[in-house]
Amino acid sequence: MGLQVIWSSGLALMDAYALLRKKVVHNPVLVSLFVVGDWVTATLTLAAFASSAGITVLYFGDLGGCNLWEECTKYQIAVAMAFLSWITIAISSLIMFWLLAAG
Repeated sequence: MGLQVIWSSGLALMDAYALLRKKVVHNPVLVSLFVVGDWVTATLTLAAFASSAGITVLYFGDLGGCNLWEECTKYQIAVAMAFLSWITIAISSLIMFWLLAAG
């Protein structure tokens, strides 16, 4: 997820620069790079979510559960947030692919 933060921050800075300079960033090579980067980060985020969910199931279901209710809830919320993060990244990568195909 650290790579996702770096990637998204870099794209946000580039978008802000393009808005300030009033330039359109529709270079096909650049958009191709964005598509590949988004797909890579989406795949890594899906892997992080799936591994976190697997560990949560192992820890709470197979190893006898959780004694502290707050700790169990924190793990489950973290997995749910990772899933929601993956959904938004997947939507972003699909939109970037659509922009590449349309341009």
